[in-house]
Amino acid sequence: MTRDNAQRAMAALRAEIERHDELYYQRQAPVISDYDYDQLVKRLQALEAAFPELVTLDSPTQRIGGRPSDGFKPAAHRIPMMSLDNVYSSEELREWEARCRRLYNGAFDYVAELKIDGLSLSLRYADGLLTEAVTRGDGTTGDVVTENARTIRQIPLRLANPLAADMEARGEVYLPLSAFQRLNAALEAEGEKAFVNPRNAAAGTMKLLDARIVASRRLAMFCYELFADGAKPFETHWETLAWLRQAGFPVNPHARRCATLEEVLAYCADMERQRATRDYDTDGVVVKINQARAQQELGATAKAPRWAVAYKFAPMQARTRLRGVTWQVGRLGALTPVAELEPVFIAGTTVARASLHNEDQIQRLDARLGDLVIVEKSGDIIPQVVGVVVAERAGTEAPIVVPALCPGCPDRQVRLVRPEGEVAWRCPETRCPTKLRQRLQHFAARTAMDIEGLGEAAVDKLVREGLIADCADLYALTAEQVAALERLGDKSAQNLLAQIERSKTAGLERLLFALGIPDVGRRKAQLLAQHFGSLAALAAASEADLVAVRDIGPVTARRIREWLADDLNQRTLARLESAGVVTRLERPGSGTAARLTGKQFVLTGTLPTLTREEATARIEAAGGRVTSGVSKKTDYVVAGESPGSKLAKAEALGVAILDESGLLALLAEADGGAPPA
Repeated sequence: MTRDNAQRAMAALRAEIERHDELYYQRQAPVISDYDYDQLVKRLQALEAAFPELVTLDSPTQRIGGRPSDGFKPAAHRIPMMSLDNVYSSEELREWEARCRRLYNGAFDYVAELKIDGLSLSLRYADGLLTEAVTRGDGTTGDVVTENARTIRQIPLRLANPLAADMEARGEVYLPLSAFQRLNAALEAEGEKAFVNPRNAAAGTMKLLDARIVASRRLAMFCYELFADGAKPFETHWETLAWLRQAGFPVNPHARRCATLEEVLAYCADMERQRATRDYDTDGVVVKINQARAQQELGATAKAPRWAVAYKFAPMQARTRLRGVTWQVGRLGALTPVAELEPVFIAGTTVARASLHNEDQIQRLDARLGDLVIVEKSGDIIPQVVGVVVAERAGTEAPIVVPALCPGCPDRQVRLVRPEGEVAWRCPETRCPTKLRQRLQHFAARTAMDIEGLGEAAVDKLVREGLIADCADLYALTAEQVAALERLGDKSAQNLLAQIERSKTAGLERLLFALGIPDVGRRKAQLLAQHFGSLAALAAASEADLVAVRDIGPVTARRIREWLADDLNQRTLARLESAGVVTRLERPGSGTAARLTGKQFVLTGTLPTLTREEATARIEAAGGRVTSGVSKKTDYVVAGESPGSKLAKAEALGVAILDESGLLALLAEADGGAPPA
């Protein structure tokens, strides 16, 4: 390869790797597997080795990982949090061992640990007290996420017998697969976008600004590294793990000390066979030289330690034939392609359907009907097509064509549109029966208006008979109309109508969520209801008014404003109000709730009897607001055990400080009492 060709190829590879870094670290939305990413990096490394004069300081090969995110205070790592080099075969692992033996003449053995697929985190302790938690970031600087880390119940907030005044434990934060399934089910029920995999869910959760939401998601952690006064305190890594376990840190129980590389390889094989049986994602084994002295002498490259390596498992994949594509229409009109496959067994289940995500992904894969495709299943997430075996093509494969007309509008010739800046094609027809069915099911869901009996079958009958065209029509149904539907009689009709009538008092928060306004899930519905107090006030709000609401950004504000400005939506809202649906937030006019309205609280530390979620719920029910940071606007700081820096800041600002009993007393004050100071 000529120098000019190499320079062009390197520039293209750098741009492609940086694009995937952005998708992985900042958007939590990767589009290629770790293996494919590593192959891009290896190609770049090979070119840089052949043409070292072309290596640039900003090359991805010179970086450790991601970069700190916006919205969090940055903190420098006193000891860099490095990434690991990867190997994918026993031969590559033997090559790694041979390099280590060439560089270090002494004897050593190994510790093998499961590589947890999550987010690296540093926990800093001063005199035994947890004072700061910092993400890896770019390896030299990360995000301070202390309040979020405190929600992880496995992390000790205080060490009984610290080894030194300054201690640091490091590990991997992850989301158990069972918690991941519950989270995605809840997000989908709320109309929110589901996470692609548990790793993205863990990373996205740790970057949330609201620690209450973080707590509700039940993150977990395994620790694997320790420093005392900036140095490793034990002669071996095995002793480090033992001390971490004894001190109360979560340590993965599958770690194993291995005398030889053959024992390491046997361990890797065992762990790979068992990977589908655990409640957390593992993508390999971390192999470390056990002796601290050997680690010190081997040192590190700019990116990774020489004394440790990640042996990566093969992805949970299988090959099968792509027989067709089904185009599904969501309640907001987005078209999603689903691959129809020859059934294949992957990671404990038979897979017959897999996600193709969108048209852009189909084009990236160059997937065609009849192709032999690679289907990947990580943990228990929805299987997805990740590759095509082009070499197996027979020449009879057919292109996958996005339908021009909406498949959810079989009786209408509705042309699909692709809005500028979006990856999805959408049905613009407000009367699309498929969109309507899904909107009505969402409206009636337990977390929305909670209309028992209005499930998929009942909704399908009502739409098919032309009895409802939007959610407001539900409140105009008669007993005769409902009783006349197939397999529904007078009693069933009366029960359903009673549930519909009861739903009128569900409240403004549930109504705003049930309406299916773009980007408005349950939490944003609650914030909008509390901020505006009525549907009429929200409908009159400008984009600037909406952005003033906590957690509502410009894009969401624009989408809410566009939805509210739509003529059909305005008519629906007017009809709901005319039908007697509650469209105002019912705020008590006196008593504790009225007196706490507008008061800002900050919770810090562990309360004796109340969880943070329970305390927050009681404050918000009384009209108060819980925020994450102490400022001059804070009215009360509620402090429990191990309160951290928030208590000191409150004292410096002269903010009123309550313990749990003080909070309970405030909430229980007699209705006739004076407003709190």
